[in-house]
Amino acid sequence: QVQLAESGGGLVQPGGSLRLSCAASGSIFSINTMGWFRQGPEKQRELVAVISSSGITNYADSVKGRFTISRDNAKNTVYLQMNSLKPEDTTVYVCNLAQVRGGIPYHYWGQGTQVTVSS
Repeated sequence: QVQLAESGGGLVQPGGSLRLSCAASGSIFSINTMGWFRQGPEKQRELVAVISSSGITNYADSVKGRFTISRDNAKNTVYLQMNSLKPEDTTVYVCNLAQVRGGIPYHYWGQGTQVTVSS
């Protein structure tokens, strides 16, 4: 099993910054992808940004140029630096770790952390 512990959410004014962290523990393979999703208006999960263990990244168009994802493989931790935050970034952000075992992909999710952008 894999456990994900998120931190760093909170309240920030428009234009401000926040940094989210997610530490993974448990049965983690050296090859995996970690990232962040957020709840959409109908509670669906939307991709924010992901990063592979080799450093390949992918971002949602809505956050490109404002958010930066990074990871520390030694600590099994992924970070999301969020700059120039907008009110529409307000929602719950959820950490994800994806890895393949026996040819089967497994996804693990954190509990989520609230980000509120408001003046």
